[in-house]
Amino acid sequence: MALTVSDDAAKAIINADHYDPFSYLGMHGGAKGGLWVRAFLPHAQRADVVDVATNEIVAPMERAHESGLFIAHLPSHKNRFAYRLRVTSSGQTRDVIDPYSFGPALGDVDIHLLSEGTHFRTFDKLGAHVRTIDGVSGVLFAVWAPNARRVSVVGTFNDWDGRRHPMRLHPSCGIWEIFIPELGEGVLYKYEIKAQNGNVLPLKADPYASFMEQAPGTASIVYGLDDYSWSDDAWMSRRTETARCQDPISIYEVHLGSWRRNPEEGLRSLSYLELADELVPYVKNLGFTHIELLPVSEFPFEGSWGYQPIGLFAPTSRFGPPNDFRVFVERCHEAGIGVILDWVVGHFPEDTHGLGKFDGTHLYEHADPRLGRHADWGTLIYNFGRVEVSNYLLANALFWLEAYHIDGLRVDAVASMLYLDYSRKHGEWIPNVFGGNENLEAIGFLKRLNELVYSRHPGAFTVAEESTAWPMVSRPTYVGGLGFGYKWNMGWMHDTLRYMSRDPIYRQHHQDDLTFGLLYAFQENFVLPLSHDEVVHGKGSLIGRMTGDKWQRLANLRLYFAFMFTHPGKKLLFMGGEFAQENEWNHNASLDWHLLEDKGHSGVLALVRDLNRLYRDEPALHSRDFDPEGFSWVECHDHQRSVVAFRRNGMNDAEHIFVVCNFTPVVRTDYRLGVLGPGQYAEVLNTDSTYYGGSDVGNAGKLEAQNVPMHGQRWSLSVTLPPLATIVLRYIGS
Repeated sequence: MALTVSDDAAKAIINADHYDPFSYLGMHGGAKGGLWVRAFLPHAQRADVVDVATNEIVAPMERAHESGLFIAHLPSHKNRFAYRLRVTSSGQTRDVIDPYSFGPALGDVDIHLLSEGTHFRTFDKLGAHVRTIDGVSGVLFAVWAPNARRVSVVGTFNDWDGRRHPMRLHPSCGIWEIFIPELGEGVLYKYEIKAQNGNVLPLKADPYASFMEQAPGTASIVYGLDDYSWSDDAWMSRRTETARCQDPISIYEVHLGSWRRNPEEGLRSLSYLELADELVPYVKNLGFTHIELLPVSEFPFEGSWGYQPIGLFAPTSRFGPPNDFRVFVERCHEAGIGVILDWVVGHFPEDTHGLGKFDGTHLYEHADPRLGRHADWGTLIYNFGRVEVSNYLLANALFWLEAYHIDGLRVDAVASMLYLDYSRKHGEWIPNVFGGNENLEAIGFLKRLNELVYSRHPGAFTVAEESTAWPMVSRPTYVGGLGFGYKWNMGWMHDTLRYMSRDPIYRQHHQDDLTFGLLYAFQENFVLPLSHDEVVHGKGSLIGRMTGDKWQRLANLRLYFAFMFTHPGKKLLFMGGEFAQENEWNHNASLDWHLLEDKGHSGVLALVRDLNRLYRDEPALHSRDFDPEGFSWVECHDHQRSVVAFRRNGMNDAEHIFVVCNFTPVVRTDYRLGVLGPGQYAEVLNTDSTYYGGSDVGNAGKLEAQNVPMHGQRWSLSVTLPPLATIVLRYIGS
């Protein structure tokens, strides 16, 4: 049977240019009766059609073209039947199941929801999934590429040949799909996409891949997530009752690749399983309630720390396969520790195997760079106004909460999403329809995100990294807020670090840096962040920001940590800060664990452990973090001596804590502190204790209120203030 020039469909198949390959390949009825079976088998020497019922050859296939197009005509057959192809290649013969013998996998409801952008389980339908269809095991591939001329799955199973497995298009939603029998987990694959202009694009990774090659590899990997048996039911049930604003939240922020490295194996990073064995008990011992992970979604460039992700649905393979990451999360939950992920949806990189110009058009991003590109970062911006794009991102957020039992999402770079003129000069941005600089589409997206998270996953929460004065970031959407649970308090961090970097002799002139934050402390549900951003790009380490000799620097850091842990707001500390890491963070190296051999550094670690315990155990320090009634200044005007004192109030009169901070190296005796009434106060924490590396100046563990008026109160304490130290006093009764 010769291929004629007029057979356009055959030529399109041979040239990998057929818009609807399922209409030609596979088994079809003919206009003149009988059945036709067509297959593209470029490496076959022979092919036959085999009846599955009888296992007999019913017709040999003729090579219709030298490229490998085989065709069989069955004139006597009127009804279609189950068949296989018996293929001889390289001297070996085997039966294969024809991918083009299967009907569409997407149902009408899925297509409708995908089309309108309201399918919040897109991860169940798109991507690569091991499935059994009509009794046959294989992998179902599906990808959104509405403007493509042709899409094929390529991989190790077909020699990366785009002619072999062109996909079926659902025109109403722009999704291409194909079920390839006899494939399973571990297969490497990508999508070969031909744009409408006929250009074949660089091979694209699967936007929904659940597993990806480790960099510099860029292929997606078929991986099943359905067979994991979770054992954290108790945690998942309990967290719905404990994830409240009144509960303590103390977060240890971690970059998994550099927390600790294995010196016996070339200083390699630890695996997810090794981190479960080492990081989890370390964090539990220190008393943190949560671990926050710098982005773990797959990313190609190590130096981005994960903030330029390519595989939003794939935990990075740097540390092991996805189920090993699940083990890590589960071990956190067993230890009573929640897991927060840095979630990056404000931008994405331009790597050719990623989402940029995915189907030859600006599919995920805006075409106009004034809307679609961050010049500062060299990254692209999602088109939040396109329903399919917002659906992709919303489904991704829900995916992490469901598939990996993640407890919280910290949304990165929210400010860059909210403002159309973010880091742009005049003429470099386009106003919204009202002429303003607000990104209305991103605002709608963020509100919908928070509504979905809180309605579908009780106990989970969201955190905004938002550095501007945008109002009501952490207020519910029904009152006009963005709906986040919490917001990073960047202002507090900048002000207080600036203060701590000053020589104590000059601090008297800058006390407002300590106190200004209380003017707005209760406008949002704030997290006080001492994050990775404060120990990179030449800023040095936290201890490096402190002034004086080594003893004074350590004392300053202890003082500062205690001020932070007793200040209203939830807490976040980046790894290494807990033992006063000296060097600026380096993502290519381990933390300097040898510093713990020094008593000064181990003392800081002991203090952080005790601060976490105190913060958790004292309701006054956490139960009213966002209630102005939970905080009262006792002394905020003592500029000359650089002393501040405040009271944290619990839910009843007996639950109150006094905090006094001396920001100079001068010991101050008989410092009067007004208190609410007669009785005794225990010194429950003193950062100058020798246990922490201090000089052990203090108050002998207990103080008795005296009938001496001070600070508007009838009663007061005579307190000794240690140098560069914070003391915490608890009312213990009369």
